[in-house]
Amino acid sequence: MITHVVFFKLKDRSPESVEQARAKLQNMEGKISELLHIEVGADVIHSERSYDLVLITKFNSLEDLKAYNVHPVHQDVLAYMGEAKDGVAPCVDFES
Repeated sequence: MITHVVFFKLKDRSPESVEQARAKLQNMEGKISELLHIEVGADVIHSERSYDLVLITKFNSLEDLKAYNVHPVHQDVLAYMGEAKDGVAPCVDFES
């Protein structure tokens, strides 16, 4: 199994904006067959060094992760997050 983790810092860090981005990410659930598990968490500490959201996804294989990356639903999320994010930590993909 492959676990894919990404942290997002948003331009607008208001609770409403964070919730909107969280919902956009979570909305992928059930729409991409290769996506076995999705968890989206919002930061509760709100320190200056905190990221606002974390996305944790799981796939059966690297091939499934690659298919997810080009899936139209994911591409829509990438476009949205590209506009909403102020920064993104490098993702981590690991065998789990």
